[in-house]
Amino acid sequence: MKAITVRNLPPRLAKAVRERARRERTSLNGAVIRLIEERLSAGDAKPAAAQHHDLDFLFGTWTKEEADEFDGSLAQQRAIDGELWK
Repeated sequence: MKAITVRNLPPRLAKAVRERARRERTSLNGAVIRLIEERLSAGDAKPAAAQHHDLDFLFGTWTKEEADEFDGSLAQQRAIDGELWK
C-alpha cells in the first residue's frame, strides 16, 4: 500500500480531521482514509452504505454469521402459533 504525505494542510482542515477522528474514535489516518472514500464514492451511482459505530465500544460488533443466527432465532420467537390464538 502506498503512503501519501500531505503538506501545508490548512489549520481548519487539520482541525476538522482531528474532530472527525475523535468523533469516530479512530486514528487520524483512519479518518483521512474514510473522508477520501466518502468523497470518491459521492460520484458513484450507488452511494456507499452508511456505517454507524456509535456504541461499538460498549457492545462490540457481530460477524455476518452471528447476525444471521440472531435474526433466525428472533424469527422463531416472532412466529404466531395459530392453534393458540383461535
